[in-house]
Amino acid sequence: MKKKIVEATMAATMLLGAVLGQGVVANAEAVTPVATAKPTAAVKPTASVKPTATPVPIMRDNLSEFGLKKEVDLPVTVTADGLSYTLEKIMIFDAKSVDAQTLAKQYGYNLKDSKYFIWTKITVENKSGNIVQQNIKDLRDKWRLNFGDLSKGDAYTSMPDKMLDIKNSKQALWDWSLKPSEKLSSYQGYCYSGDINYFKIRVDNKSNSASKYIVAPKGN
Repeated sequence: MKKKIVEATMAATMLLGAVLGQGVVANAEAVTPVATAKPTAAVKPTASVKPTATPVPIMRDNLSEFGLKKEVDLPVTVTADGLSYTLEKIMIFDAKSVDAQTLAKQYGYNLKDSKYFIWTKITVENKSGNIVQQNIKDLRDKWRLNFGDLSKGDAYTSMPDKMLDIKNSKQALWDWSLKPSEKLSSYQGYCYSGDINYFKIRVDNKSNSASKYIVAPKGN
């Protein structure tokens, strides 16, 4: 149990750091060299060997914390009628957790009555010849996240009240519009109160749709 808590905390920290900002400052201490007698013979310095840095793996999801085994690793792209949606990262938080409440306070999400708050990093690209948007001119959801509890339906996009006046926000997406060939990378929050049985992405654009399972239903 302790190991799971540590892993979840690390995962949440890595994802939140991309939004909230993290910094590490390395302090170097200057050392004054001590004067020595001039050597009678030149001494060739020994070359120092720089240690090889071990790359830190990118934490892209915490689906395993819910007993889910991925069919494919993130990032995953789903395209319908020229609208390309790429899920870069996803973290599922208990709505009452510190991580969820921190994001809710920063961007103005209302998590009341929600069981989970789902935080995603996405990239959306318009490869069609027309404007694609989700705003007052077109209220239809262009992509959906489904976790398998049909009685509860899809997770629904939560409105970031503090970002409503920002079009194409790169911090917390709500109102957006993309001209042909435009691309946008941002973050988006969802609320969900059902069970987590599997995970599917569905993209809808005009009369076309496409979907992909990240975690397939059990038994398939």
